[in-house]
Amino acid sequence: MTRRSRLLTTATAGVTAALLLAGCGGGDGGKSDSNGKIAGADTGASASTSAPPSASASADGRPKLDTPSDLSYQFDWPQTGNADKDEVLADSEQSIKAVDLAIVHQDALDKAYLYYYEGEAAAGTQKFIQNYVDHKASITGAYRFYSPDVAVSKDGTASLSYCEDQGKAFVKYLKTNEIKKTKVTAKSYVSYHTSLKKNAKGVWVVEKIISQIGSAECQP
Repeated sequence: MTRRSRLLTTATAGVTAALLLAGCGGGDGGKSDSNGKIAGADTGASASTSAPPSASASADGRPKLDTPSDLSYQFDWPQTGNADKDEVLADSEQSIKAVDLAIVHQDALDKAYLYYYEGEAAAGTQKFIQNYVDHKASITGAYRFYSPDVAVSKDGTASLSYCEDQGKAFVKYLKTNEIKKTKVTAKSYVSYHTSLKKNAKGVWVVEKIISQIGSAECQP
């Protein structure tokens, strides 16, 4: 996946868009040497000795996602009236926030996002988060998601396409607490195309994700 890759690319010297695209599951770069599996994803292993807030579970077993005060989200995803489609949209909201919290926690094996990602998407997302960890960078600001297009198949799989506005999203460097603000350009708008399946727990998990920075279909 490439959520916020433009931000870190713009703000960090020596980091290229190609590296971030490969690290986020877009195209062949999202595949791992272990057939899409990542350390800790199937064994329950954690990279942290103390559980972060996102690791606690709600009554339905889903991880609780305690969003930091400097992060806000706007999901312009109206309900469809179809139960399966609405579940895909709801779980996808949670999966997006879970990845962000892993960046905030600086934990590339954070259990919350591993609850919502499997296979190729999980392997790519681990690399994506690790890139922030390596640069001691986090995220801050406001994020808007819009124009969802969801389809559900009878075989328990689904697809979801949507847009993201990164215009008010910024990188925050943890050592100095500096927020690197960037101008809004065509590259502030990103399109995503995800493939999901409903697992044994009844959760719509992301298996593959492809994105396009500066997508014409997402321009205002």
